[in-house]
Amino acid sequence: MFRIGILTVSDRASRGEYDDHSGPAIRQFVTGRLGGEVVQSAIVPDERERIAATLRAWCDEAGLDLILTTGGTGFAPRDMTPEATRDVIEREAPGLAEAMRAASLKVTPHAMLTRAVAGIRGRTLIINLPGSPKAVLENLETIAPALPHGLGLLRGDAGASERHAFRGTEAHHGDTESTEKK
Repeated sequence: MFRIGILTVSDRASRGEYDDHSGPAIRQFVTGRLGGEVVQSAIVPDERERIAATLRAWCDEAGLDLILTTGGTGFAPRDMTPEATRDVIEREAPGLAEAMRAASLKVTPHAMLTRAVAGIRGRTLIINLPGSPKAVLENLETIAPALPHGLGLLRGDAGASERHAFRGTEAHHGDTESTEKK
């Protein structure tokens, strides 16, 4: 079971002026679909250092496997989630953000305006998600098939690297014979 944190980034929700709907949507998805356990959740304002401090604490002190942020990824002047995430991560995982953008572009042209990033700090994967509950679920559906394997690799689970081939396919890494005969 993966230990998960959900961080909602919203000035209005942090002041109690707006009910957070994305955080609960993420919780329902990760506990149901991923079988994860949400052990940390918080709502913070769009303040770069506050976001970064929460991410650091959840990675370094709580030892979470996965942190999902929601909100603060757009063009608004106070949208600072990607910058705060980059302040914290040690390695980017661009394929996750690219996959989410590509899938979202099939739904709305506004998807190209997201600045969401994904990356790794220690053994924790951090992924920025949009602020709307609908977009959160669409993005999670896109990346969910890859998350258990990626998180298993980060945790060093026995056999995680052996399960690298996708179901029903054979990986031909280094198989020059199949390309040379063509």
